Amino acid sequence: LMIGAGGTGGHVYPALAAAEVLRKSAETHNLVFVGTRGSGGFEKTLVDQSRIAFDQYEAVFAGPLNGVSPLRALNSLLKTALGLVQSVGIVLRHRPQAILLTGGWANVPVALAAWIFRVPILVYLPDIEPGRTIQVLSKFARKVATTVPESAQFFREGQTVTVGYPLREAITSATYEAAIEHFRLDKARKTILVTGGSRGARNINIALIDIVPALVQNGIQIIHVTGELDWERSQQQAQSLQETAHYHAFPYLKSEEMGLAFAAADLIVGRSGASALGEFPYFGAASVLVPYPYAWRYQKTNADWLVEHGAGIRVDDESMSETLEPSIIRILCDDALLNEYKANARSLHQGSGAERLAQELLILAGAK
Repeated sequence: LMIGAGGTGGHVYPALAAAEVLRKSAETHNLVFVGTRGSGGFEKTLVDQSRIAFDQYEAVFAGPLNGVSPLRALNSLLKTALGLVQSVGIVLRHRPQAILLTGGWANVPVALAAWIFRVPILVYLPDIEPGRTIQVLSKFARKVATTVPESAQFFREGQTVTVGYPLREAITSATYEAAIEHFRLDKARKTILVTGGSRGARNINIALIDIVPALVQNGIQIIHVTGELDWERSQQQAQSLQETAHYHAFPYLKSEEMGLAFAAADLIVGRSGASALGEFPYFGAASVLVPYPYAWRYQKTNADWLVEHGAGIRVDDESMSETLEPSIIRILCDDALLNEYKANARSLHQGSGAERLAQELLILAGAK
């Protein structure tokens, strides 16, 4: 079996969750991961940190073809052509019975190579609405697995199966009591988790630190994951804070620690990448969603879906400096409203997405 993912944690983490299940399956003899070559080692780092025993890690060249300058598009086209040659070699070398692709530019040459050799492809769409890459991949796919049933409208009739969002055991095994102990939190205070996703979010970091004193005065404690790229600047900004006993800042949290942070949170403030569709419902956390304004429209679509289901509210990036503080305080200081958001979020959890996605791949491979 072969798994391809790249670009962001939103693509890689679901792939690793499915891989974790597949690795334990008696039907899985060889498991190969394909990432992006020249991406700064992002996917390789996440794969290594996962400690999943892949039989081989491969990487191919690729690049974005839409939303970039003509010169960069030409460069990406040449990279993708080279990636196709590499992918053909990878498919011939490993001869997979089925391939799971979860998004990222490097999936395109892998899909082409799989199509050439008639290897069945399962595409997983983590978001509500597919971006350009997933749209292209779906043309080669036998099946498209989705997080929510509403995504079926974007694909051929009968092509989709809803599996939910795959989460790793390191996330799902976290408990509230363990989280309180790990972060040394005060049970008498409401807890917010502020995170910008796998690479951080500078605007969220800036807006948060400005309002930490007001939040603490309202009986709130904060777990703040800044992202490694913004850690130094955030620390400099935070030096002016007089109240730090209830402000817990980290550049990055490993999967186990991130699970604990989710388990502790009454309210999560963050971007609305694909993982928000799985992590927030699993832990039954209310949310203040701040879609990344430059990520096409999929983060806005994800945020709107959660808001429409009564699981949180949406705050726009450009107005966050004025709206973030009152939004947080309004939710956390109204127990009835907070509990309503939390219950609605919990109702959106659809069971083990990792198990179901892994089973779909095994079925496609003829192992089930």
